[in-house]
Amino acid sequence: MLIIADNLNVRNKAYMDAIKKKDKKALEAMAKELEQKGAEVINIQCSTDGSGDEESLPMVVEALQKGAAIPLSLDSRNIKALRRAVPLCKEPPIINYVSADEQNADEFFVLARESRSNVVLRALKGTTPSTLEAKLMVLEDLIEKANAADVPNERLLADPSIVHIARGSGQEHIVNAHESIIVLNEMVDPPINSVVWVANATSGLPKKIKSRVASSLLTYLAGAGLNAAFVDVMDEELMKGVYLIKAFRDDVIFSPADLA
Repeated sequence: MLIIADNLNVRNKAYMDAIKKKDKKALEAMAKELEQKGAEVINIQCSTDGSGDEESLPMVVEALQKGAAIPLSLDSRNIKALRRAVPLCKEPPIINYVSADEQNADEFFVLARESRSNVVLRALKGTTPSTLEAKLMVLEDLIEKANAADVPNERLLADPSIVHIARGSGQEHIVNAHESIIVLNEMVDPPINSVVWVANATSGLPKKIKSRVASSLLTYLAGAGLNAAFVDVMDEELMKGVYLIKAFRDDVIFSPADLA
């Protein structure tokens, strides 16, 4: 399972202050720490709507690439910012994300094709679809558009979208996301990867139970064949769960000492 650190987001005050001050040394240190904590990819979010990303995203990319020798995930709706930032990545990044709401989806796919970037396809159309059928319908349409732009399935990550577990239909979303992963693994050929944003399910929960819920959710979805996840790599309990998933899949050699 590919572990993508979601720690560098707009809710991280120290990170946003570093962006505002253009403190590249601080950003480098953050990247190094995330890599040491087990991140295999680092997601970068500089704004919620893409505003200001044309300046901030390339700056952050350059700083993080000096601090850590791992790939990046560029979380931006700003295609101009992505065009500036992608060439600065040491290896093809993940473009995070394209949904059915994107007015210029073709531009994202063209950039992905030309740069050989990976792309997250998110099941989102106005609102997050809650049923299995609705999630798959949105994802199928996005897969077709990506393929039409010559972006192959091996570079696509389908996100069935989950929401806060304690909100209205949150549990239904999780069940249907689980089923979506199974269907995608069984029905899509050539195979496509799947990814979820774990924090979407735990948002708003009491801090003392977040880690337990996140770890259990990740294990549940891993059983469906989940390929990748956006997680808080600073969460030690969650990362122990990640380690066990990798051990159960025979991706790492299990040692009790690693859980001490």
